[in-house]
Amino acid sequence: MDSEYVKIGDFQTRLQAVGHSIGIVMAAFFVGGLVLSTAGVLLLAPFVDIRLPDGGLTPFANAVGMAWQFIGFIVVVVGYLYRYEAWSLIGARLPTLRDLGYVVGGFLALLVLNIVLSVIISVIGVDIAQNAVVGMGQENPELFLYLIPINLLLVGPGEELLFRGVVQRLFKRAYGVVPAILMASAFFGVAHFVATLGQGASGIATYLAVAAVLGVVLGTVYELTNNIVVPAVIHGVWNAMQFATQWYVATHDGPEQVLVVLAPF
Repeated sequence: MDSEYVKIGDFQTRLQAVGHSIGIVMAAFFVGGLVLSTAGVLLLAPFVDIRLPDGGLTPFANAVGMAWQFIGFIVVVVGYLYRYEAWSLIGARLPTLRDLGYVVGGFLALLVLNIVLSVIISVIGVDIAQNAVVGMGQENPELFLYLIPINLLLVGPGEELLFRGVVQRLFKRAYGVVPAILMASAFFGVAHFVATLGQGASGIATYLAVAAVLGVVLGTVYELTNNIVVPAVIHGVWNAMQFATQWYVATHDGPEQVLVVLAPF
């Protein structure tokens, strides 16, 4: 029996959910991850040195490229909402006290879940890939400092608008709340593949699975509040905390045990 939580929409609605979700995620990565990020770095070149002595990008240039990537995400989402007159997909308002309670609760849920997942991964002895950005920052810790405001202002809002605001709500129309959260979280997990390229297959699979599980928390909070600001704040603050911790460990020779949580996502 169909309900608010699980239902089966008509064929056109289900087809649109899958097709549009795949399309908008691919468009976001093309526009943001390739076109705007590349253009942003190239436009920076006449004004500052963007290359390190070894030929790699400077931390600032890398940060600019990443910022433009998530600006691209936001541009693609806004373009989609305008093109299909789908503004009703996005629930948004200034956070209420109740919303702020969900921000705190969601953040704590991520923390507990990360610790549990870390223990499980350690006990069963599987590999987990590392987000490429973490490796770059460990070589040049200055990058971590740039990434703190970028994650608060762009990564959290950009990824949440895309995966929870559009993808999850498209699947909600087609299948109901619970399948929508799970499907959007799966998209969210798989999308992190690009951040783990060049690493072992088993480690990548573990990383993607972890990202997907964490996405369930964000998706659940969005449905409980109907306010995209809430998961965006949780996501942005979570990643900012991760990068601040990574910077501290990289610059103070701190024990790696300080990193009791997994990589940013």
